[in-house]
Amino acid sequence: MRLPQAQLESHLDKGLQPLYVLVGDEPLAQRESLDTIRAAARTQGFDERTGLTVERNFNWQQIQNYGQSISLFSSRRLLEINILSGKPGAEGGKALQALANKAMPETTVVIILPALERETKSSAWFTALENSAITITLNEIDANNLPQWIAKKLSEQGQHTSTETLHFLAHQVEGNLLAANQEVQKLGLLYPHGELSDEAVREAVLNVSRYDAFQLGEAVLAGDTARTTRILQGLQDEGESAVAVMNPLMWVLRPLVRIKQAEMRGENVMSAMTSARIYGDRQSLVKRALSRLSLRQLEAALQKLADIDKTAKGVMQGDAWLEISRLCFGLAKVRGR
Repeated sequence: MRLPQAQLESHLDKGLQPLYVLVGDEPLAQRESLDTIRAAARTQGFDERTGLTVERNFNWQQIQNYGQSISLFSSRRLLEINILSGKPGAEGGKALQALANKAMPETTVVIILPALERETKSSAWFTALENSAITITLNEIDANNLPQWIAKKLSEQGQHTSTETLHFLAHQVEGNLLAANQEVQKLGLLYPHGELSDEAVREAVLNVSRYDAFQLGEAVLAGDTARTTRILQGLQDEGESAVAVMNPLMWVLRPLVRIKQAEMRGENVMSAMTSARIYGDRQSLVKRALSRLSLRQLEAALQKLADIDKTAKGVMQGDAWLEISRLCFGLAKVRGR
């Protein structure tokens, strides 16, 4: 059954189902959906949560072993399976079909997928999941609807502002929901409930720190190694966390992968950029990046960011900031053939 993200919370109030599938590249929607499911699981007595990330050479037997194991600490469990590439392969496809056909006892499984290509959506494993699971598509917000989305987020924290200011906010974040959400949260911290004046919002939005992660992404796309190094150092000096830098970098690189794939299929690049919500001056920046970077390099960069995320959260050993610096500088210094 397909379920709109807006109805997820009310759906979960009735009890968690055995299987959920989250599909899409919108990082904020993914994070909010997972947080909603996790919160409902805690409320309903799920005391154990396990996360598996499917990467190259992933052992799919882990899932079967998990289903056959008995928890020592909880009678109800939450299992999250994040398939970063959206391509589980033949063995993974069989494992996912088995999950769809037979639920794990006392377990809710959440399968996390990126936006899928048409042929993947018609595969046997995804068809089986759709027939059995609650499927939630994580849609990006259309530019025309972003002001209303911001208004809703402000309303949730007891604030409102003029239509003109809502459009100003939408223009400032260029369609990026993560950035929009950060601005809304900042307004919630700075001002009390009630109406926000145009002047107050503009002052808060324009009074930003000297460096931000979106500037870092632009420097990387432009191939400007000196500016990349300067922004990286500035972000560290300002005490920015590695996790806060990775999410915007993901937002910058994911559309490039989709556009590069379209380019390699012989599709119109301008149309692909429009579909990926790349507009105006940003299109020339993306074109330059596409001329320098190969699909293999872009996909490897996304995989590296996933590894850095584990490092930042203590799952893997290493220095997350050092790895981010190496990745960004490495991408910036690549020169077109």
